[in-house]
Amino acid sequence: MAAGYADILGTPYAARLLAGTLVGRLPSATGHIAIVLFVRDAGGGYTLAGALAAVYGLSTAVGQPLLGRAVDLFGQPRVQLPAAVLSALGMVLLAVTGIDPLPLAYAAAVVAGFFTPPLEGGLRALWPSVLQREDRVHRAYAMDAVAQEVMFTAGPLFVTLLVALWSPGAALLVINAIGVLGALSVVLSKPSRAWRSAPREAHWLGALRSPGLLALLAAFLFVGLALGSITVAGVAYADDQGRESVYGWLMAALGLGALVGGLAYGARQWTGSPERRLVGIVALLAAGYLPLALTPGVVAMTGLAVLSGVFLAPALACAFIVVDRHAPRGTVTEAFSWLVTTFGVGAAFGTGVAGPAVELAGTSASFAVAGAGGVAALLVLLATRGVLTAPGGETAEGAGDENDRNGAAQPGFSSGRQA
Repeated sequence: MAAGYADILGTPYAARLLAGTLVGRLPSATGHIAIVLFVRDAGGGYTLAGALAAVYGLSTAVGQPLLGRAVDLFGQPRVQLPAAVLSALGMVLLAVTGIDPLPLAYAAAVVAGFFTPPLEGGLRALWPSVLQREDRVHRAYAMDAVAQEVMFTAGPLFVTLLVALWSPGAALLVINAIGVLGALSVVLSKPSRAWRSAPREAHWLGALRSPGLLALLAAFLFVGLALGSITVAGVAYADDQGRESVYGWLMAALGLGALVGGLAYGARQWTGSPERRLVGIVALLAAGYLPLALTPGVVAMTGLAVLSGVFLAPALACAFIVVDRHAPRGTVTEAFSWLVTTFGVGAAFGTGVAGPAVELAGTSASFAVAGAGGVAALLVLLATRGVLTAPGGETAEGAGDENDRNGAAQPGFSSGRQA
């Protein structure tokens, strides 16, 4: 297992690109938390804090695919770095002006969110040219999913540390300054500067004209819903137990499960159709979410949280492969950005559904939302098998060589035929 990941990280530029992308994604991983803490410190209520955080999240969801399309058209440096700077300036404006006047605060949140650079999609578009072998690219997708879990676990802890040492306003400034440095590290690298998307067919739908991609996005909307509902349900469970620390244990257990699952998935060489494999993984993911509704004691619940997280990173890693196979020619960054957006919108919707579920029917009902989301994702994949996989096991659309479709050709590498 370790040897496979070491092989990837030992490839020129791979470690730099992964680290730079993770650092550059720090603002998007922690921005909503930093905004809530900042607004509360400035005297605003939870309603205002939640509203500004929601505006930031929704603006990010809108901006990601649009900026991803711009990257495919104009290259990474011309889009990623200016976007990172503009996003940071939006947060600087919020930190300097505060919540009064309120329209300016909302405008700052919109700018910060909309211009969040699509570094995730950009990294996945770079992997084929950097790693040059299909098996290494697929392992890199798994490593990317694991690293994402680490960032979304460690990032909030870093923000709370900054708040404790300085202030919420300082936290806003620091995380965004770090984000710009991460984006700068990526776009100054040789692979990022050299990467060019393949010529694309002019079409207003862009990546969304792929039926297979639409089916995948619909499924992962519900996966995001499941994960978002767990964040709210975990708070309710901790309240039931009378111990706030229980929430931290549950979220850490969820992240641990994803870490273990992602490492195990990336350590194996997989054969066969990734679309078919994704159905099996999502079925196991749903099966892991369903027992959470039992809400047993803390020790057993922590164990269930670990189990529920095991198949999350593999599901994401396999989804990256499916996106790669179904993205129309010249739209790979946009396609990956759509996956990020859809997952985030689903998570936001999940938090909105889980709250009323707690108030109407209790904590078990809020965890049941997660199980329902997992089952719904599985049903979408089963219902759309016709567009995800064509007869003979090849993808219905976009099954050609990724290097020919979405980027510069690399000798000896051909993705999209076997995972």
